[in-house]
Amino acid sequence: MKIGVNVPNFGPGTDPGLLRDWARTVEELGFDLLMVSDHVAITPDVAERYPAPFYEPFTTLSWLAGLTGRVRLGTTVLIAPYRHPLLTARMAANLDELSGGRLVLGVGVGWAREEFAALGVPFERRGRLTDELLRDLRTAWADTAAYGERRIPVWIGGNSDAGIRRAVRYGDAWHPMRLTLPWLRDAAGRLAEEAAGQGRARPALAPRIKLRITERRNEDPERLAGVGSAEQVLGDLDALRALGCESVLLDTYGGDPAEVREPETAWRALAVVAAASSAWKDLS
Repeated sequence: MKIGVNVPNFGPGTDPGLLRDWARTVEELGFDLLMVSDHVAITPDVAERYPAPFYEPFTTLSWLAGLTGRVRLGTTVLIAPYRHPLLTARMAANLDELSGGRLVLGVGVGWAREEFAALGVPFERRGRLTDELLRDLRTAWADTAAYGERRIPVWIGGNSDAGIRRAVRYGDAWHPMRLTLPWLRDAAGRLAEEAAGQGRARPALAPRIKLRITERRNEDPERLAGVGSAEQVLGDLDALRALGCESVLLDTYGGDPAEVREPETAWRALAVVAAASSAWKDLS
């Protein structure tokens, strides 16, 4: 099971120096994947969760590709309706080529109504626009003369039944976010049923989980995977591996923009996971 990190590319205090430190930390700790988020217009509904500055993902990952050499790079998730499909296809293909084939393209439908309005994109058509982009990406990438011959993995975000259907139809992996283990076990069954119904192979499981290590055990029956004592968090990763997850993305952002200025707590939590992950790899 590959383990990655969702690096915050937003918020007060985020600048090229901090992004560089994040990238070097993720790679030096031995993680397999570094992913960043996507917003274009930081409207009030976006700023409430993810305040400015917000570094555009393709630009950021292109720069980080030159600062790293091994770790894979990706989006969690690119908001499909915000860009023309051919523009997305070209940027993704170019980034993949320039990084030596390291791109993972996570895609989602989006949620910020005010941002959709600012960009002139109809919010009520976001699902259809996402499906059109995913279809057109494959068509564009099939033009090997223009886009190269590598196959870029596409992860489909979205915890809903529509997200499951979209992942089966278009995705290499399903990328649900911030979840409990019981929910994911049930959803994995629904994913398999949907794949069988469509007559397609089941896409891989690649969830994004919150990472928050606490001093004491978390006894909340609705505890999110990745939240709790170090023992609980490592147990969650074991459970995700047993469930058949091919990749897991760790999200250290807890919602307080002040956290972005002082990433040391997040880095310590990542170091705990990295040490355990290294031991697992030695045993495999």
